[in-house]
Amino acid sequence: MNITRHAENPIVVPGLYDWRLATVFNPAVIKDNGKTYMIERTAGSLTPCKNYLGLLESTDGVHFTHVVDTPVLTPDELGFPYGSVQDPRMVKIEDTFYMTIALRPCAMNYYPTGTGIPERSIPTYPDGWGEEEGHWLTRSILLSSKDLIHWEYVSTTTPLEINDRNNILFPEKINGKYALLRRPEEYIGEEYGTEQAAIWISYSDDLKTWEDPVLFAKAEQEWEMKKIGSSTPPIRTEQGWLLFYHGVDQQTVYRLGAMLLDLEDPTKILARTSDFIMEPETYYEKFGYQIPNVIFPTGCVLDEGILHIYYGVTDTAIALATVPLDEMLEHLLEPSNRK
Repeated sequence: MNITRHAENPIVVPGLYDWRLATVFNPAVIKDNGKTYMIERTAGSLTPCKNYLGLLESTDGVHFTHVVDTPVLTPDELGFPYGSVQDPRMVKIEDTFYMTIALRPCAMNYYPTGTGIPERSIPTYPDGWGEEEGHWLTRSILLSSKDLIHWEYVSTTTPLEINDRNNILFPEKINGKYALLRRPEEYIGEEYGTEQAAIWISYSDDLKTWEDPVLFAKAEQEWEMKKIGSSTPPIRTEQGWLLFYHGVDQQTVYRLGAMLLDLEDPTKILARTSDFIMEPETYYEKFGYQIPNVIFPTGCVLDEGILHIYYGVTDTAIALATVPLDEMLEHLLEPSNRK
């Protein structure tokens, strides 16, 4: 199997507007009515690194232009003027777009070192912001839209007292219920059945009240021993739900793996890559403004049999890689990958 990086990578870079001067990364991507739409995570500064979401469109899935010149979502709109909206994932169910995001009530200052996780400091905010522990925990939010520009709050999908991100909605109901992938970082230890942050699933009848999550995928290999998490919204195939996921090792290198989940019971893993299928190789994947050695897919579009994987690189820019769906499934179904 050969995953091909696009020759024009990175395809989306910082600049143009003051709210995206510093970074653009980790986008939600969907194809609708012949166009590819991207919701980018951006920052105008690293001190503080307050994140916004912007909307772009493309006719070829490679060359993107902004639909509007202002963010389509800011933390201020959700009641957090010093916060950060991060890592969108997007699906369309019937005539409605749904987007999950990570929301941190307060934004950090980041000072890149070029050698690992940036040094950080806590800004001084007015009115008591940043003084409570909960101001630095990351919750996840579900929003809906009819036009990708105007977003409405649907629910907070995670408890407020823990960090819980990489929330991703399945693109259709399963056995009459909505299904949501999660990664609660504090659910670690014997009582939770995992020693590292892992992938869980929750169900809901109405998108507002979510059942307790169920663990179904945890770290198994050295390249994912720090934590794993879902990457892109699952794609229905005849063989099962195709789920790309990321793994992080003890040196904070981000790599990509894949799973096949049962169509009727996604907690049943039918196949899982025995090794990573993609890792940082190019300069733009190894060096950037923030964390080096990061590939972080958050959007995937299946178009005429080809998977278009959109991924953040070093928390700095956005890149694109492609692979035929048939090749991906053939690789997953090799005997060494079957469960």
